[in-house]
Amino acid sequence: MKNAMMSVAEAAARIDDGAVLVIAGSEAALAQLPRGNWIGGTSVYFVTDTGGRMDTENVFVTEIEAATDARPVFYPAKDLPSLTMGRYDNGLSVILIPAFSAAHEAFAIHGAEYPGLFDQPLMGWITGVPLDETGRTTPKVFDGARGEMHADGAMLLHVALPETKMADLDIINLFEPDTGADEITFAHSGFAARRALINGKERDFAAYLAETAIDTRCPLVADYAGAMVNVSVQSVDAKDGVTFYAPVIEGQVYHIAKAPGDYASDFAVRAQGHGAQELSCNCILNYLYGELDTKTTGGFTGPATFGEIAYVLLNQTLVRLDLRAVEASAVA
Repeated sequence: MKNAMMSVAEAAARIDDGAVLVIAGSEAALAQLPRGNWIGGTSVYFVTDTGGRMDTENVFVTEIEAATDARPVFYPAKDLPSLTMGRYDNGLSVILIPAFSAAHEAFAIHGAEYPGLFDQPLMGWITGVPLDETGRTTPKVFDGARGEMHADGAMLLHVALPETKMADLDIINLFEPDTGADEITFAHSGFAARRALINGKERDFAAYLAETAIDTRCPLVADYAGAMVNVSVQSVDAKDGVTFYAPVIEGQVYHIAKAPGDYASDFAVRAQGHGAQELSCNCILNYLYGELDTKTTGGFTGPATFGEIAYVLLNQTLVRLDLRAVEASAVA
């Protein structure tokens, strides 16, 4: 794969050449691109090989050079449980979902239950908008094959790989739960909560966070079947409660994450410790809290998004997908 910031004209040329592409950019930039074998999602924050930056004019393009075939497919929110049905026998799927949409909520809460979800790598992100336009501008996904734009639903690119290649999906997560801290549970699943059970006692959750002076840069962390999953805090309001970038799940036990020390330094060390990736995305919160503007993160380049997907929805992680060679004996 190739990863690069491009002008709209440069990206259009690759589309016209028939390349299989995943493209991130502003709505205005993506809307200028011609039809072809690509999918796109709105994002204006990027980590490039020269450092992090906000860019509304250019686009970030990932070309999947190893693809032997590919098909963009749009799934309305109601059809998300069937999103694995269009896969190739040997391949991967890239998924883009608009932030704050019905599809975002449905996938976040029920995605792990979809048939066959974990049988083949599924990687992608939640599309976003400039932070100062949150709530006023709607994130979008683009169906490059049909020339369509959607504010809800999921845009998938199913990719076929040669027998000599296979996809490997992984994440970098700075956080682990502070198991010595309070146990937090919620009576209802969702992206917001006014009340929570703190060690079994019901409390106003916003008041609890304020009274305990918890650093809300640290997410809630829970053990989901052996995987540490973050739920990041979006806002805390004494009147309206607490909102999240991913849903809390009814009955699941959460702990506030251990503070990572100096966030920017720790994140840089972890990111630099890994090799280059084929396709990656980073959380907008890592971009902000890790002070990635103008900074690089090793070989990891890509959009900074409103949520990451490595099979399921994640927060405050860096997700990467590599293609690796399959041993000849395994192919035979």
